[in-house]
Amino acid sequence: MPLIAPRSHAWLSEADCSLDAFRALVERTTDPRDHPGADAVEHNVPVYDGDRLRARAATAPGRREAQAELVHALLDGPGIVVFKGAFPDASVLDRATEAFTALIEREQAAGTARGDHFAKPGANDRVWNALEKLALSAPEVFADYYANDLIALVATAWLGPGYQITSQINQVNPGGAAQSVHRDYHLGFLSEARAAAYPAHVHRLSPVLTLQGAVAHCAMPVESGPTLYLPYSQAYEPGYLAWRRPEFMAYFAEYHVQLPLEAGDAVFFNPALFHAAGHNRSADIRRMANLLQISSAFGRAMETVDREAVANAVFPVLRRRKAEGATEDWLNNVVAACAEGYPFPTNLDLDPPVGGLAPDSQADTLRRALERDWTPDTLRTELRAGAERRQS
Repeated sequence: MPLIAPRSHAWLSEADCSLDAFRALVERTTDPRDHPGADAVEHNVPVYDGDRLRARAATAPGRREAQAELVHALLDGPGIVVFKGAFPDASVLDRATEAFTALIEREQAAGTARGDHFAKPGANDRVWNALEKLALSAPEVFADYYANDLIALVATAWLGPGYQITSQINQVNPGGAAQSVHRDYHLGFLSEARAAAYPAHVHRLSPVLTLQGAVAHCAMPVESGPTLYLPYSQAYEPGYLAWRRPEFMAYFAEYHVQLPLEAGDAVFFNPALFHAAGHNRSADIRRMANLLQISSAFGRAMETVDREAVANAVFPVLRRRKAEGATEDWLNNVVAACAEGYPFPTNLDLDPPVGGLAPDSQADTLRRALERDWTPDTLRTELRAGAERRQS
């Protein structure tokens, strides 16, 4: 989906939605030669072995090569990749699953449990802002979980540095109905009329501001309803106006693909990909996934996260792990998940750039705290002062 389009396509309308054109785009076969690092192509989707991908990305040239391949898959290819064994240490995943289950139970007991955007109420258990809630309730678990190198690999490939992770836990219980097909945030959360008010180049821009992901926290056979996808549908330019139309919904219902997952696998996809969580037809599988919405430094995340509180909660863990020999990459991956990596917007009267074009971000401050071995109180004071400088 090129960012430059002919003048005649500066705006999109319902008249541009053609199922025949859509079919011509999506009815193709993925060539494994286009994804040489993938270990398999299943239902048109490149599937990567997590350990092999890590080994490939262990050098700077190998990392860039792997990232370029992932970008091609997400942008011009099928729009989706699967990482098998993205979390190779089962204990990290198990501890996170226990923490997420405790959050679900706590919210159920408090009467604050919520559903999701595209499923009927009661079909699932959802924890909004699970990233912040995990950091505040179990910072050790948070650090080990978000130190994951494959999350960082694909996030920086698609979005560049300074990305912001938000997370929601979705547990679809036995009998839970499928979601309706949709595209995701940003334009996917607007009505058709509101989406049509944005020029075509914004329709092409919206997908590159966000990366969608999901980490499987249990085995997900097809009967449990893992997410349904339509490879290559992200490349259909009028898709934000088309996905609600009956003929497109019917086509998706007939031709989607569905990939079973094991605990610790992860899926990442272009947010413009047509997709929907599936129907849990199992008798006893509570299908839990951590839904990752990773936003560009230049975009707006959907959820508000108190990054200052998250950074303060996790800093003692980072400080101790550094003393115990944690690698710089491990620390940087956790910092990226904790702190705001982009210094704007700010109040330039109070927070002017010093020695460069931009003031320090929260992440800069957190990294400096680790370099200089600040106490938690010192970091807390510096983060609060920085937040106050950014206020008008």
